[in-house]
Amino acid sequence: MIYLDIVKALNKGKIKYAVAGGVAVVLHGFTRFTADLDLIVELSEENLDKFFDIMYSLEYRPGVPVKKEEFKDSRIRQEWIDKKGMIVFSFFHIRDHLKIVDMLVTEPIKFSEIEKDIEKIEINRVKVCTISNRHLRKLKSLANRPQDLIDIRNLEEIERINNENRKRS
Repeated sequence: MIYLDIVKALNKGKIKYAVAGGVAVVLHGFTRFTADLDLIVELSEENLDKFFDIMYSLEYRPGVPVKKEEFKDSRIRQEWIDKKGMIVFSFFHIRDHLKIVDMLVTEPIKFSEIEKDIEKIEINRVKVCTISNRHLRKLKSLANRPQDLIDIRNLEEIERINNENRKRS
């Protein structure tokens, strides 16, 4: 996983986050291509402050010229959502522009709900806080793009197989 350095830093910094999007689909067991890392980050000022500091320390910068103080202000964020249709806030690595981290700017599902069901999936001895299959399907149904519909079907199949395996155990 090319973003393991970010996950390690987020864990060390005690950031409240969950991996979502295509990487979460892969972590749940369906192999598919995805280039970016989608994160749901709890949107409190304290959590965002630490998150931005970590991203900067790892040489990631916002794709648009925005200061973290602006992003931490929920009123300004809401204005961007309303006036510019912002859905995600992107960070790009300063030397490797193919490394992209997209952070949701809203909570289509309250983070407190996501946090209850986070699955910690271990990769190379690093625990990756991953959105649950159920919540991931819900997020993807809200986005409702063609790839999301494919992902939902695959996630449902993974859930069905996991349930069958639990019954056999």
